[in-house]
Amino acid sequence: MKIKTKKAAAKRFKFTATGKIKFKRAGKRHNLGNKNAARKLALRSGGIVFSGDRKHVHKCLPYGSA
Repeated sequence: MKIKTKKAAAKRFKFTATGKIKFKRAGKRHNLGNKNAARKLALRSGGIVFSGDRKHVHKCLPYGSA
């Protein structure tokens, strides 16, 4: 039996070729006039999911490259 992919997680995470999980930072959609330039610059960079959270993401994305 196939396992369903959590579509909310599929839209938020991408797998790298080595199996790490990338994500984009939250907080860069609106109210940007209230945030200073350094904060907006820091939000530009994505991140890699920590090893402790990787198991939870893999449960949501069973067919992502492990």
